[in-house]
Amino acid sequence: MSLVVGVVGPTATGKSDLALDLAEALGGEVVGADASQLYRGMDIGTAKVPPGERRGIPHHQLDVLDVVEEASVAAYQVAAREDLAAIQSRGHHPILAGGSGLYVRAALDVLEIPPTDPAVRARLADRAEAEGTAATFARLEELDPAAAAAIEPGNTRRIVRALEVIELTGRPFSATMPTRTYLQPTVVLGLRLPRDLLDDRVATRVRRMWEEGLLDEVRHLETLGLRQGRTAARALGYAQALAELDGTMTTEQAQEETTALTRRLVRRQESWFNPDPRITWLDARAPNLAEQAVAVVQAAISDNGAHG
Repeated sequence: MSLVVGVVGPTATGKSDLALDLAEALGGEVVGADASQLYRGMDIGTAKVPPGERRGIPHHQLDVLDVVEEASVAAYQVAAREDLAAIQSRGHHPILAGGSGLYVRAALDVLEIPPTDPAVRARLADRAEAEGTAATFARLEELDPAAAAAIEPGNTRRIVRALEVIELTGRPFSATMPTRTYLQPTVVLGLRLPRDLLDDRVATRVRRMWEEGLLDEVRHLETLGLRQGRTAARALGYAQALAELDGTMTTEQAQEETTALTRRLVRRQESWFNPDPRITWLDARAPNLAEQAVAVVQAAISDNGAHG
């Protein structure tokens, strides 16, 4: 079976280009792991590789949702794993590329996504509000000490989620908490850049989004129900573009807020991926980046006895 390859890291490090280079060199197909790129028509603001620049390489998990639909990690997990298996059945390497950390893990890791029930969660949240976070946390400590040890005592939302899972499944929430275990032979490459350079790239990308017509893209998406989409309308750049169209932000304000929030996203992505010891980190500026990446993957293929 062909080795699965992941390309991860913060926004604006060049993951899409490296994924294309790897797919060309190894004989692969690209699977997206970016929640915003799931949406049809959300192209400029998500830095989606245009079809004409995909080098004839098939891409999956792009343009699969309408803007009125809500993105779901559980649904993505099922669809992405089906794509990985189909690509492998064709004798190709799946190249999973993206910066949405939970989506990456949902596709690659042994990760059980517990069920949810809005009514149960609302009832538990109301009870937590009435009784206080400390009492709610004490209840979790009694029911599932392992989960309580892994959750901040003041994080009411996560405490409620743990209690919801316990009620719905009859099992400890800790039984569904993820471990860093790949589902099948996998190698993951991470792209790194110095913070100041990454911040500059983010600012440049945001300016380019507006220059390339983000406002026109958003106007078109409005006709398709963008404002009714709970997930899509909140996406970085799109929420700010909507505010500019509404007259509540100037162009400069919209760009500044998008830049600031994207830099904050970068910090979160770094804190998500950096602690994972399985990732092989590469300098995104390296002139021979593609060659380095291919060498790492080929070594992993040899180590795993996977098909090249």
